[in-house]
Amino acid sequence: MMRVGIIVLTLLVMLWAVSLWRASRNESRTEVDFPPEGQFVDVDGIAVHAVVMGEGPDVVLIHGSSGNTRDMTFALAPILAKNYRVIVFDRPGLGYSDSFNPDGETIEQQAEILQKAAAKLGAEKPIVAGQSYGGSVSLAWAVTRPDNISGLVLIAPAAIPWETPLDQFNSMAATPIGNATALPLITAFVPGWYVEKALDRVFAPQTAPEGYAEHFGPGLSIRRSSMHANAKQRANLLEEVRALQPKYKDIDVPTEIVHGTADDTVGLGWHSHRLIEQIPGAKLIELPGIGHMPQVVAAPEVAAAIDRAAQRAGLR
Repeated sequence: MMRVGIIVLTLLVMLWAVSLWRASRNESRTEVDFPPEGQFVDVDGIAVHAVVMGEGPDVVLIHGSSGNTRDMTFALAPILAKNYRVIVFDRPGLGYSDSFNPDGETIEQQAEILQKAAAKLGAEKPIVAGQSYGGSVSLAWAVTRPDNISGLVLIAPAAIPWETPLDQFNSMAATPIGNATALPLITAFVPGWYVEKALDRVFAPQTAPEGYAEHFGPGLSIRRSSMHANAKQRANLLEEVRALQPKYKDIDVPTEIVHGTADDTVGLGWHSHRLIEQIPGAKLIELPGIGHMPQVVAAPEVAAAIDRAAQRAGLR
């Protein structure tokens, strides 16, 4: 029995070693294929990756869970760049921005560092637009940095405390044990085609548009550090939103909310229908039949909401 145990242990160690090697190789290949799109801004020693394009009033775009700048630069940012100076950030720990909180960066911490990065780029009072988790960060920006925002655009925002528990994957990935054992296996052995196919579930009932996966770089999202950072942030989000919600009434900048009626990830009824009642003067645009990714599949409609926010703020 002891000999069998030693053999099993040896095989497990070998599997773990191979997993670490394959994970490192796959991450290196992904970063060669999908390098940083923009520049790095140093904020108190923390590197924040930013893509800047266009000229005009400043607009900051903040991506959602498991995302990066490329989600916004696929469709929305190029449309906006015709009339605005667009700044697209990688959130801390995702894309190419540094992680700085071992317990998971809070939405208020993310709002602070992204606001400081925007200011370093000359955007003192931008319109801030965020999707899903990025909508939560945008709400935190509006609440905690009111002197550094001109307008707020929320795209399928996670805004109202929910009742469903955190999914099993992120519950596992947020832990040190999951980070050390399961995540290397995912990075090492999950094939690219499977990850690309999973994108369609995010876009449902739409599918990822042609060319999106090739632009977005799904492999960036399944790097070990990205999965772990994202999971920790997701694990903490509910309590952070619960603490932030009572302050929504203090938001006093023009606010536009854009939400698809077919969004099964962040439900329109639970979130935006309730949120519209809590932010003074906020306006809600419902997109019939659209799922969770309006910034990609309904980019012109989202750009129009940003235009309205800019007009209401006197920027256009």
